[in-house]
Amino acid sequence: MCSMSEEDQFYTKPTSVPLSGSEALARRSVLQMAGAATATVAIPNAFAHAHTSSASAPAATDVISLHFKVNSAEQRLAVDPRQSLLDVLRERLDLTGTKKGCNTGACGACTVHVNGQRIVSCLTLAAMHEGAEITTIEGIAKGNELHPLQAAFIEHDGLQCGYCTPGQIMSGVACISEGHAGTPEEIQRWMSGNICRCGAYPGIVAAISETAKRG
Repeated sequence: MCSMSEEDQFYTKPTSVPLSGSEALARRSVLQMAGAATATVAIPNAFAHAHTSSASAPAATDVISLHFKVNSAEQRLAVDPRQSLLDVLRERLDLTGTKKGCNTGACGACTVHVNGQRIVSCLTLAAMHEGAEITTIEGIAKGNELHPLQAAFIEHDGLQCGYCTPGQIMSGVACISEGHAGTPEEIQRWMSGNICRCGAYPGIVAAISETAKRG
């Protein structure tokens, strides 16, 4: 049997010795006192941090006065300058025909016209359109008479669930007025920013094409 070297003896783990009752009690008392001291320091520091965070928080954003015309009606509103045009139309003016789809400008469901140009209203702040003339899907019919493109969408089954339809129609009206509705291929290209998850594209293209031909 090999004998233990001096080096092995040096690194041998010492055998633990059980504490007597009085020693264990003294050790427990020391640990309790240390824990209480740590808590006494930590709690004021936490409150100090909370106070600092509260004091440095930014003040509430002030509202601004906004005036524009929506569907030929004058509107004067006090709005949060961070609100999108889409949210102001839906939440302040109750024009819920303009739909909130992706809210990132990718689906076209929120398309409206601003000064005659189509835009996705989720990507623009309402505050940027002081004095503008805005048209939503609610504003293109004449009383009970549908806009020709609205009627063509019905005739050609250019919709299924209908959620994207307001944006499709607003983009379609602009597509025609811009002169981009000469052929089905041209319509597809200039309507590519409007997504229909139901896949009603053949009816949409047919409706825009026929409306364009009718002038």
